[in-house]
Amino acid sequence: MKALVALPLLALTAVVAALGVGLIVTASRSPALSADVVPARVEGDRMILDTTSRQLAALVAAPVAPAEPPALHLNGRVVWNENVTVRVFSPFAGRVVDVGVDLGHRVGAGEVLATIAAPDYGQAQADARRAATDLAWTERSLARLRDLLAHGVVAQKEVDAAEADAARARAEAERATARVALYGSDSAGVTALFQLRTPIAGTIVGRAINPGQEVRPDQMLANAPQLFAPLFVVTDPTHLWVQLDVPERDVRALVVGAPLEIRTAAWPDRVFRGRLTLVGSDVDPTTRTVKARGVIENAAALLKAEMLVSVNAPAAGPRVLGVPASAVVLEGDTHVVFVEEQRGHYRRCHIQVGEADGDLVRVLAGLEPGDRVVIANALLLEQLFNDVTHS
Repeated sequence: MKALVALPLLALTAVVAALGVGLIVTASRSPALSADVVPARVEGDRMILDTTSRQLAALVAAPVAPAEPPALHLNGRVVWNENVTVRVFSPFAGRVVDVGVDLGHRVGAGEVLATIAAPDYGQAQADARRAATDLAWTERSLARLRDLLAHGVVAQKEVDAAEADAARARAEAERATARVALYGSDSAGVTALFQLRTPIAGTIVGRAINPGQEVRPDQMLANAPQLFAPLFVVTDPTHLWVQLDVPERDVRALVVGAPLEIRTAAWPDRVFRGRLTLVGSDVDPTTRTVKARGVIENAAALLKAEMLVSVNAPAAGPRVLGVPASAVVLEGDTHVVFVEEQRGHYRRCHIQVGEADGDLVRVLAGLEPGDRVVIANALLLEQLFNDVTHS
C-alpha cells in the first residue's frame, strides 16, 4: 500500500504502553497525539516503520540459532551386566556339606563356593580311576606281547589285538579324566565331594544355598527362574546395564552409542552417565514399547540392581532453528514471526513449529540461518500489521 495510513487509537495506546509512557486518552487530545506519531505502512507481507518512529524502541530483534533435537524422557530399571555375570548351579544332585562364601564377598575365578556330597560325582571319579587302571593293564599286556613276538612266541595278530585294546583303553581314560576335570577336580581319589566353583571373578550378589540342603541339576532350568533360583549369582557391580522401555513412536529417534543421563529416587541430586548400546527388534504387544539397553559405570556402587530410573537420551534427527516463544504469534492455526530485514523493515513469515523446550520453540520450516526475528513485542507488531491492513 503506497499511501500512508494513520495508526488507529487502540494500536497507538498499546505502543505507548509498551514504551512505558503514561497515556490518558481523551477526545480533546487525540488529534494532537495522532499528529505526533509517525505513520506505518504495509506493503504485501512487509510492515515498514520510519526510522524516527517511536514504535521501534519497543521492538527487539535477534538472530535465530540452531536448536538441538529434543531429549527423550524414558523409564527403565537397573539390572546386572550379563557380560560380567554368572549364575551358578550344581551339575550334580546331592547334599550341601559346606558353604564357603556369603553375600557381598569378593571371589576370584575358580574359587570354591560350596562343597556338595554328590554320589554321581563319586561315580565319575570312580570311572576315571577304573579307566586309568584299565589303560595301565592293557599297556603292560601290549609290551609283554611285543616282547614275545620278537622271540617268535606269539603271532602278529595277538599283538594287533592288544594294540587295539590299548587304544580303546586310552580313549576311555582320556574321556573319564576330562569329565572329572571339567568340574574342576582330578581323578586322584574317589571322595564324592564336589567343589562348586565360580568361573569368573566378582562379588557374590545372590545366594540360595545352605548347609544340609539338597540340590538337583534340574535347578538349571532357566526358563522358570521363579521356581529354580541359581545357587549363587556372581557379578561385577561396578558395571551395570539399564533396561529401557521406549514408546513405539520414539524408536526412530534413538541412536546406538548416544549418551544417557540417568537419575534415581535414591540419589535425587546426582546424575549418572551411561551409553546406549542396544535397541530391541520387536515391540511388546501389550505395552507397545521396545526394549533398549544401556551401560552404566558404577564405580562407587551407588546404584543397585532393580532400581527404577528415569533416563534422558538425546533424540536423533536434523538440527533445526530455534526462537524464543515471545517471537511466535499464533494466528488461527498458523504461527507467525516477523523477520527484521533492516531497521524499521519487517517481513511477516509463516513458520512450521516443532516441539517446545521451555522458552525455546523449534522451527522446522519458514526461517533461514542468519534471519533476525523480533523477539520482544512481536504481538504488538502483529496488531499494528492487522490494523494498518484493515484500515
